[in-house]
Amino acid sequence: MMLKALARTLFPSLAVAILLAAAMPTSVRADVLDTIKQRGQITVATEARFAPFEYVENGKIVGFGSDLLAEIMTKLPGVRVEQLDLPWQGILPGLAAGKFDFVATSVTVTKERAERYAFTVPFAEATVALVVRKGGAVAKPEDIAGKVVGSQAGSGQLQALRDYDARLKRDGGRGIGEIKEYVDFDQAYADLGTGRIQAVAQSLPNLAPLVKQRGDVFAIVQPTIGPVTYFAWAGRKDADSVSLVRFFSDGLAALNRSGRMAELQRKWFGFTMDVPADKMPEPTM
Repeated sequence: MMLKALARTLFPSLAVAILLAAAMPTSVRADVLDTIKQRGQITVATEARFAPFEYVENGKIVGFGSDLLAEIMTKLPGVRVEQLDLPWQGILPGLAAGKFDFVATSVTVTKERAERYAFTVPFAEATVALVVRKGGAVAKPEDIAGKVVGSQAGSGQLQALRDYDARLKRDGGRGIGEIKEYVDFDQAYADLGTGRIQAVAQSLPNLAPLVKQRGDVFAIVQPTIGPVTYFAWAGRKDADSVSLVRFFSDGLAALNRSGRMAELQRKWFGFTMDVPADKMPEPTM
């Protein structure tokens, strides 16, 4: 009898507790930023083959993005950064699968990606242009009709190139001869240098340092081939990740407003880019 009475007393209370736990917002139970603070480590994904944003020098990931990350992480004392160097093609799928906490690499913000991922405010322009072999047959963007043009597989730059190809076909009836996809841009530049392809579609901030270093070989074609786009960092688009994305977005905004972001842009690119500090503009691509 005593056991039955005890069961009648405890079981309703237990059921209520279970129901309350199930009703609690996921963000309260498993906030990613709180978890990071508790374990003292954050794992971020980077493609360190995208100079001058991120690249490897003397065994260490360096670049504009790395400098931004280091400055923002001072606001999380006691948290160690584990920075994974991964191929671009696996970074966003890996984020969605929960293989790491955050993406701290240069992600071109597009309409499709904005539907699936949560982005910070921008830290650089990502508008796409063409780089060609100096003195070659491509003097203006329309000249790539019938030519072989390369870009990185799965990239926003590749999407801009395909959009431009569609525009060429719509306007003149003749599009790009072949669009060749590469694992990374260094491979594309190598093929461009040897004449295997006639142009590479890449973001303008990446091309300026390339041409500055190898102006005897490469030249940028003007005007750009795509709409104004931006680079940002990305987190998962769920309630658990809201505070983490806000932390990095607020950090970038503060660096932008203070002028520190412009200083780092001059350091790594040789020029500054005026990007919004209040919000990410609605993507047009």
